[in-house]
Amino acid sequence: MDYQQLIQQMNPDIYRALKLAVEIGKWPDGRPLTPEQREHCMAAVIAYGEQRLPEQERVGYIDRGSKAEGEMCDDQPVDPLQTIKWAK
Repeated sequence: MDYQQLIQQMNPDIYRALKLAVEIGKWPDGRPLTPEQREHCMAAVIAYGEQRLPEQERVGYIDRGSKAEGEMCDDQPVDPLQTIKWAK
């Protein structure tokens, strides 16, 4: 079985278990992941997400909303030289 077949055979429970293992650095039985295991699990989680999940549910997804790249959050122009005033 090659890597792509392995990813296609993963079910949602295995995906969630691998994702949790990467997040906490441990297997479900409490043993720590080695750096190599963590790397492989992370790659599998990302590959599974790219193949089987909608974009907004994938690891690393950033919701940019309706704003264009670089657009400010409010309508006020920002003066980069504006000083901060501290209230007492």
